[in-house]
Amino acid sequence: MTVFTKRSKALHTKQEGFTLIEVMIVVAIIGVLAAIAYPSYQQYVIKTKRTDMMSEMQNIASQIESRKLAQGSYSNISATVKTDFAKAYPPQGQALYDITITDPLVAKWTITATPQSGSQMNGDGNLTLNYQGVKCRASVCGSGDEWNN
Repeated sequence: MTVFTKRSKALHTKQEGFTLIEVMIVVAIIGVLAAIAYPSYQQYVIKTKRTDMMSEMQNIASQIESRKLAQGSYSNISATVKTDFAKAYPPQGQALYDITITDPLVAKWTITATPQSGSQMNGDGNLTLNYQGVKCRASVCGSGDEWNN
């Protein structure tokens, strides 16, 4: 029969936890991962907001053509199109783009989204969409996915 005393029990007690070095290594790893991930996240956010604006411009183009068919001519819808769509977007939250539409509205119209200065999109370049469906971002134009490159 083995008898343990209080003193021998105290000598065999195992301490648990992390050392300061282990904690510092984990913090350093998290810092490196954050430094790599944050810029990628910021670019993703900008691309998402640009995509939202592109979608809104497609909606405006559809509305222009729909109203032209209903009213018979571009001159009949020019004033209402400007008051309805030539404004800052998005309408909720912080505005990122200012929309302009060819004035006066004619068969060869162009919608332009200009990033507002001081916004997150500043420096991203103007977006344009014309009556033929040609999309431009800065100086790159086409009818495919040029806006998002």
